[in-house]
Amino acid sequence: MEHNEHLFYYAQMRPEYREEPCKSALNRVRGMPFSWSLNPYMGCAHQCTFCYVRAFERRAERPSDDRYGTSIRVKTNVAEVLRRELARKSWRGDVVAIGAATDPYQPAEGRYRLTRACLEVLAAAGNPLSLITRGPMIVRDTDVLQAAAGRADVSVNFSVPTLDQRIWRTTEPNTAHPRQRLRALERLVAAGIKAGVGMAPILPGLSDDPALMADVVRAARDAGATHLWANVLYLRPGTREHFLDHLARDWPALLPQYERLYAGRAYLPDALVRPVRKTAGELGRQYGIADRRHGRDKPPASPDTAPLPWEGALPAPAEQLSLILAEDVGARRAA
Repeated sequence: MEHNEHLFYYAQMRPEYREEPCKSALNRVRGMPFSWSLNPYMGCAHQCTFCYVRAFERRAERPSDDRYGTSIRVKTNVAEVLRRELARKSWRGDVVAIGAATDPYQPAEGRYRLTRACLEVLAAAGNPLSLITRGPMIVRDTDVLQAAAGRADVSVNFSVPTLDQRIWRTTEPNTAHPRQRLRALERLVAAGIKAGVGMAPILPGLSDDPALMADVVRAARDAGATHLWANVLYLRPGTREHFLDHLARDWPALLPQYERLYAGRAYLPDALVRPVRKTAGELGRQYGIADRRHGRDKPPASPDTAPLPWEGALPAPAEQLSLILAEDVGARRAA
């Protein structure tokens, strides 16, 4: 097994990896801020209790309970398929969102490097991209992200719903510590890459405490986050049952509140969501969340045609990975 596969992770859950080629890489998306998504893997070993993808799994008649994330589909040819799709005359260069349905930097990426391969393809094509992850392993690919950002708009989002130790460990059981994610963010911003924090999902009665939200925003500011956004938990069938089962075990006193809040609906009404987003926005202004990169926020008018930095040479990711790992030794011991 690749050493990097579990470098940042506390849990030792070892999923089954199913190596299967894919017929298409890009997925058409509707009702979202982006039109196309890309997921090198299907299934996620993070097994977050609130993961909205469980709803899609249930709809496809696949396990959405604790079995979700124990079997990961690895799209072995996804980068080659992506290259062909981007070369089509009909492709218009729309933003490609990576990680909308499964984390592109979950442990499998340490072994298979498919996310990196896809980033290389997007960078070579000068195609804009956005990416969301809970995985600090992304620092391995700083060189590719830098090259991509020199040719098109690139935005990285780290999901950091909370820094609270118990909430994190309980609801995001197989993820890297949130502060590791923020250290990764700091390194990307230092390299000139736009990287911010998504406080999502905010959990009513738990991580919506303004003091806990302020902890995240302060830490994001200290890490140099270029932007910040927040969203509140929603519970579609599949996610709903799994999350509420875990809530009944971990915070039983909150179960009646959730059953009342989400009775007959998956999404909370705007009257309940707006105050949480307003708090996040006010905290962002209070602590000065802003893009402070110097002259690196815009790609050139036309893509650079010079050879990309990884062409003809293998990357050497160990140094950056080990820096973050070393910085977190104290946190691991404390946990």
